[in-house]
This record gives sequence, structure tokens and C-alpha cells, in this order.
Amino acid sequence: MPEHVSSPIRSLGILTGGGDVPGLNAAIKALAYRAEPMGIRVIGLRAGWEGITFLDRSRKYEDLIFNEFDEKSWKGGYIVPLNRLNTRDVEREGGTFLQSSRTNPANTKVSELPAHMAHLTAGRKPGERIDLTSEVIANLEYLKLDGLVVIGGDDTLSYGAHLVGKGIPVWAIPKTMDNDVPGTDYCIGFQTAISRAAEFINRMRSTAASHRSTFLFRMFGRDAGFTALETAIVTWSDRLLIPEVPASIDRLAELIESDRRNPQNYSTVVLSEGANLGVPIPEIGPADAYGHRKKANVAEFLAEQLTQRIRGVRFLPIDLTYFLRSGEPEVYDKHMAIFYTNLVMSNV
Repeated sequence: MPEHVSSPIRSLGILTGGGDVPGLNAAIKALAYRAEPMGIRVIGLRAGWEGITFLDRSRKYEDLIFNEFDEKSWKGGYIVPLNRLNTRDVEREGGTFLQSSRTNPANTKVSELPAHMAHLTAGRKPGERIDLTSEVIANLEYLKLDGLVVIGGDDTLSYGAHLVGKGIPVWAIPKTMDNDVPGTDYCIGFQTAISRAAEFINRMRSTAASHRSTFLFRMFGRDAGFTALETAIVTWSDRLLIPEVPASIDRLAELIESDRRNPQNYSTVVLSEGANLGVPIPEIGPADAYGHRKKANVAEFLAEQLTQRIRGVRFLPIDLTYFLRSGEPEVYDKHMAIFYTNLVMSNV
């Protein structure tokens, strides 16, 4: 690596948005390591789009820096200057040390605005949503950032694309266990999710067999079934349900009865949270800033339906979703995080 490479970009911000996945910290570290010898200043923006949106420009720069040993900085301390020294060991942990959020600056509830933005609430109802893109751009200028590196799924990256339309340089790194960011072949977190799911499902087989049960393993995948599909393949699951392929509950019940004709009298089903069962799955709660409502637990719904069709069988829904987010990433996700970051820095 050269000692110094000139670049028209002199400072970059980096943020992580949406759900966490293993491998995010490796990407953040890789950016700090590549940028330093290039003479590029890197600022970590805490809490995803929330940080660069709600940052208080009336405060001194030093007062905006997060310090884990200073309680006063825990709220409103949205920036972390990054370098090789303070990112030296961050890749060994899961999650994102910059933290995350599902904030959408273009569609933010008035009730969520901090006190220093009270002037923007005048004449507006608490539930009303407003576009704070002008605040984001003003905060980027205040921090003297020449561009942003955004790590996220399609929702987080969609706002990055919105900023590009406003003339802000943005580089995107795809991450999601769903592996469904359009235009990409791989998203950080996918391989670790499959490995964790496979390990857990294979462990649970002994319990399913001991109790002659059928276990229904629910995984992330609201609109895409890649994670469930790959998991079902490597675990030799008996049945798979994904959003892309409609399924009949009646036909599934017949197949499960057939699957259970084995010496242990048990079976396994892997399904995406957005599995297409041919009937509407209720959505609950209000829509988030990106227009999504939570779906009712499809595994619990399916367990009830199958219980009505097959008597004397225990159907146990098991939720693997958040379990797959936790802990250190697999080596491949670390590799891809570094690879993507190097691609970004090669284009800065």
C-alpha cells in the first residue's frame, strides 16, 4: 500500500443503516485503514441516517464527538473520527459499533425531531412527516465532508441514491441477510446467516425427533427467499416456503404427512417471513419511515393451520431471525466487507 495517494476527496463520512449484520465493523475498519495513507479524513456517523439528520450545528464540533466515557456525549454525540488506531480490533465483534437506525430523512415524523429542530415543527401535527434532506446537506457541509460511504440494504441505500440526485457523492456497500439488494450478487451478512441457521437447525433435529414433532423455522426474507432457500438446501430440510413461489396449505399438509413417514416420525420446514401461502398474512403496527409494516409471524400462522389439518402432531414454530444477526462474522463476510470497501476506495 503506498504511503500517500492524492485524491480530490479529502474527507468521507461513513454510516450503517437498517438492521445489523455480522461484517459491518470489518467494512468500517477497512475504510479507515485505506483512507489514512491516502490522506483522507474519515468521520463515523452514528445511528445511521439519524446521526447526519439530527446533528446539532449550533454546538461546537468537539461537543458532537461521541465518547463512551463521557455520559454527556451519549445523546447527541453523533460523530466518531476514525483512524487505524481506534478501529484496530473492531472487526472481531458483531453488530456495528457506529450503531444503526431506520431513519429516513426524506420521510421523518415531526414527533421524532429533537429539541434543536423545534422550529421545523411549527404548524405541523406530531404524526405528520417532513423531508429533512436540506438538513442532511447542511450537516454534511458543516462537517466538511466531501462524500458519504453508506452501508445498508435497499431502504438505507435508496436514500443514498436520493442524495446523489442532489449532487452529493455517495458510495454504497450492500448488506442484508436477505441478499436481495438490486444490482448486486452478494450482500454482507448472507453467508454468516446461512451458517448460523444451518448449525441451529441441525442441532434442533434431535429435539424434533425425540418428540416426533414438525419444526417450522422462520427466517428473514420479506420479499426474497434467498436465505431460506440456501439454508433449506444445506440442511436437507423437508419443505421450503418462500415469497417467490405460491404454496397451498392443503397440499403442504399432505406432503408433511408423507415426510413424517420415517423411523423418528418428524420433519422440518424452513420458511421466509414473507412466505407465500396463498392467503393474506396480516400486517401489524404502523408503517415505518420506508413504508413497511411488520408481518404477523408466518410460522405461527402456519402452525395453527397445519394443526387443524393434521391431528395428533405437534407443530412448533421457531424464530431464527434475530439470532442470525448476532456474534462475530464468518470469514467470508469479513472478506467481502474488505473487498467492497476496497472497491469503494478505488473509485474515490
